[in-house]
Amino acid sequence: MRPSVLLLSTVHPPTDPRIVYKIAPALASEYEVYCALPNATASSVSGRHTTMIRLPYFSRLLFRLLFCHPVVLWKCLRLRPEVVHIFVPELLPMAFLFRWLGSEVIYEVQENLYKKFSLKRYNNEPLFQQLFRWFDHKARRHFRYVLTEHAYLTEYRNTRYPATVIHNYVSLPFVDQYKGAASPAPAYPTFFYSGVISMERSFDTLVAALVKLRSTYPDFRVHFFGPVQFDWQEAHTLPGFELVQPHLTFYGYTDLRVALPYAHGAIAGIALLKPVGDYPDSYTTKLFEYMAMGLPVVTSDFPLYREVVEHNQCGFCISPYNADAVADALQWLIEHPDEAAAMGQRGRQAVEKEYNWHLEESLLLRLYSSIAGPVSAGTS
Repeated sequence: MRPSVLLLSTVHPPTDPRIVYKIAPALASEYEVYCALPNATASSVSGRHTTMIRLPYFSRLLFRLLFCHPVVLWKCLRLRPEVVHIFVPELLPMAFLFRWLGSEVIYEVQENLYKKFSLKRYNNEPLFQQLFRWFDHKARRHFRYVLTEHAYLTEYRNTRYPATVIHNYVSLPFVDQYKGAASPAPAYPTFFYSGVISMERSFDTLVAALVKLRSTYPDFRVHFFGPVQFDWQEAHTLPGFELVQPHLTFYGYTDLRVALPYAHGAIAGIALLKPVGDYPDSYTTKLFEYMAMGLPVVTSDFPLYREVVEHNQCGFCISPYNADAVADALQWLIEHPDEAAAMGQRGRQAVEKEYNWHLEESLLLRLYSSIAGPVSAGTS
């Protein structure tokens, strides 16, 4: 009989690429996987040995504690899984309950909250911060840690078990299945943006760059896929926003399976972040997705990003405050299609060689094997 695994989050969407399209399929090859996520449905993931568990969704932490966590207790405690893999720190208290009932716990750190609390617009009350610090340090003595960045090892160096770094690199089979290539390329310059849209992620700089680009190329499009984390009144105060707004399409958070085809024929993928919080220490996953799709990338000039982009000559690393340089890079890519295509090809080759999920998947399975043991031959 297969060991059972519970992947649990009260925050991540039911189509979260890392949990649903990478971790769950990888584990389902050897384990019975239960995936509990807000608004999850059976269609969120396909394949044998994976069961979706629907949780309610609330954006405010207090409401999740009051109304979502009891549902987790009701739906998930009866499973008695061998391993519980949690993806948000608010679940640490409940993880101790699972541990008391006999489960091994993996706590996955996807952001350095010690550096990032100042960026959060809500759910960052002093009481929540104090509780997080207390439970986080207590968990280090009992749980196994998965870190998505090597930089997080500086903070989590005193854990009972050595932390495992599993980067959120791109799944090439997934991208190749959904990126789309049948439709004709657009007749006007098109750019692709996937991820959180915020001022910390240089939306103001990008608007200023697009205003400049419009003076030379009055007809272009930018497809934005991701949640908007600023007030629209704030956007309308940006110089030139009304001028470029007709060229921008905002789709909100979108299943990656739906968003990827819009990248076909795009000039570049954009991933600019300002040096705040843990951004300079953390890869943006979109960087590798753009590379996998053969798009040149326009990203920030962090040393971590330069090692990838400039070493592989697959795009531009630019100050996230320099709108003129961003506009010049976008214009250069429009006017040099052959060189831009070569950049995209080099990015794809780099992902195939180094920055792909297949390499990280083996680390994940090795960790699980050390906890729950490998599946015996003949198990179905």
